Amino acid sequence: MKTRYTVALSVLSGVALGAAAAQGLHAQAKPKAYTVSEGETLDAAAAAAFVPVLDVAQSAAGGHTLHTKGGRVVTLNGPAAPQRVAIIEWDSLEQAQAFYKSKAWNDLAPQLDKGVRTIRRYVVEAVK
Repeated sequence: MKTRYTVALSVLSGVALGAAAAQGLHAQAKPKAYTVSEGETLDAAAAAAFVPVLDVAQSAAGGHTLHTKGGRVVTLNGPAAPQRVAIIEWDSLEQAQAFYKSKAWNDLAPQLDKGVRTIRRYVVEAVK
């Protein structure tokens, strides 16, 4: 009978320890970040040529495209919504900032400027 209690207590302790460890690891994880780029098309052909090149560079840097031109953008409140909106998910705020300071981005920026006028670009950290 004592063996049964020992086993049950051991299992319960293991579950509690595992739950505490998982909670601790989750609390240490950095929150995701999202860059939002708002723009206006200047040259549709130049913009269309640029997007695949940008997607490759962002993917290589760890970014994941969530929304680009093509989906509807609807104004709910405030000034009119921009013509183009791109939302990119990053594993952290630092990863997003690093990409937009990188040589890869700086090399691509002139090509972007031919097709799209950037109204604004910002990064949002998703904190729960």
